[in-house]
Amino acid sequence: MSTEFANKVAIVTGGASGIGEAVVRELAAGGAKVVIADFNLEGAQALADEVGSATAFKVDVGDPEQVEAMVKFAVDTYGGLHLAVNNAGIGGPSAPTADYPIDAWKRVIDVDLHSVLYSMKYEIPAMLACGGGSIVNMASILGSHGWAGSGPYVAAKHALVGMTKTTAIEYSGQGVRINAVGPGFIDTPAVRASMDEAAMAGLVGLHPIGRLGRSEEVSALTCFLLSDRASFITGSYHLVDGGFSAR
Repeated sequence: MSTEFANKVAIVTGGASGIGEAVVRELAAGGAKVVIADFNLEGAQALADEVGSATAFKVDVGDPEQVEAMVKFAVDTYGGLHLAVNNAGIGGPSAPTADYPIDAWKRVIDVDLHSVLYSMKYEIPAMLACGGGSIVNMASILGSHGWAGSGPYVAAKHALVGMTKTTAIEYSGQGVRINAVGPGFIDTPAVRASMDEAAMAGLVGLHPIGRLGRSEEVSALTCFLLSDRASFITGSYHLVDGGFSAR
């Protein structure tokens, strides 16, 4: 049994399913105490019960007060904070930019971009109080590519990469490393529920490796970046995309 994350406290937003769930499982297996922060409290609680060394916390990451409470909960429950994966996100409706509903645009930006600012605003001081830590912000291949119909999502992920680089410059000298991960299209229940077989086949065809990614493959990179094995890596944007960006 791994002890790589023994005596570490972690927060994973959007941790109840998909990539977030895989990260929670890997961190817990490595000995971390994990706060599973998700709007789906029932799913988060079920996962916490299963992995054992975790606690569920309901949060709307688009609300800064709830995010502040999330970090406080982690510190109060486990005595500090060392690791964070800011993974929660939404896709939003598909529409050309000029036709995009303003309310939907604002919600996507709130959840996919502003939430990461809110998270780091409270996570970083908590980590500094513990002598340092590591943060991974979940971006996307759309942090470096465009995608028609997904203007706010693409804008948020591009901005998230820039914010990650800037914040890493500011805090790496104080012992807090910050990186971003850019998954390709991952085979999650949410992706399968959103498209038919023909659309799935088309999506697979965009990845030279010939399939969609698995959540565990994103988790492997994410947990490496969180770990001391990545002690000289900060301010970087790392793709795990089956060759999508190499086309």
